[in-house]
Amino acid sequence: MQTIPIDSTKTDFFKISFLYRGLQLRKWRNLIVWVLLIPMTVFTLTPILYMFTASLMPAKDIMKMPFHWIPRSFHYENFVIAITGNDGSYIFLRNIYNSLIVALVCAATTVVLSALTGYGLAKFRFRGRHLIFMVIMATMMIPFEAIMIPLYMVTTKLGIQNSYTGLILPFLVNAFGVFMMRQYLITFPVEFLDAARVDGMSEPEIFSKIVFPNCKPAIATLAILAFRAQWDNLLWPLLISQSEKMKTIPLYIVKFTSEMNTDEGAMMAVAAIASIPMFLLFFSLSNYFISGTSVYSSRKG
Repeated sequence: MQTIPIDSTKTDFFKISFLYRGLQLRKWRNLIVWVLLIPMTVFTLTPILYMFTASLMPAKDIMKMPFHWIPRSFHYENFVIAITGNDGSYIFLRNIYNSLIVALVCAATTVVLSALTGYGLAKFRFRGRHLIFMVIMATMMIPFEAIMIPLYMVTTKLGIQNSYTGLILPFLVNAFGVFMMRQYLITFPVEFLDAARVDGMSEPEIFSKIVFPNCKPAIATLAILAFRAQWDNLLWPLLISQSEKMKTIPLYIVKFTSEMNTDEGAMMAVAAIASIPMFLLFFSLSNYFISGTSVYSSRKG
């Protein structure tokens, strides 16, 4: 049989041509991504930049057109008015404290309880677990406005309105957190759990020493989302908090902006102060939140 010689020059040409086309495709894809991302970034950051810039301006400069993005003079009195309030009661500091307590407790309980529930649904086989999971997911379809009045009636009967218990209790855990942790823990290697059981570790020890520490990306993401949900929560504190000392930041902002003698600079200062904790939380956990780095690194031995 006669063999047909293969021209190596043509083969190299096709390889180079294929690589060139791949590079060109990647270049155009990256260009399209940047063309879309830059306007979206500008659109997202412009209101935030406007808020911080306007918080350092007097009210008359804020309303001028064209807007000066660099303040001509720094008007720090806006932050003094924001903190002291128009009546000089300093109630804003108490409202910040209330929001921090509620948001931190709800974020912590949401992470722990969602991780426990998600771990049980992902790694334990028992009759009815799929039904339980579907029932939990079904609660996500119910809007909060539909259960708001029954919840208020329950808290009134229990006598926990106008208290931290009433603000926190309905938000100790949520269905989205359970769903998120279950989906994350489904991929957790079963071999690690079996090895821990062979070594004599109990189930609480396995969860606290092996499973939970290796869920940092999911924990960070869920913590940020749960904290933000309560930090921005307006509707439930509006129902539960009757006294000024138990109100949270969103209620203070609504009250502050509705007062007749409040100017735009002080309003922007209140909004800027209220946004600082969210920025701090996000940037402190951004490595886990953005990258989503895999925690299952290969081990030797």
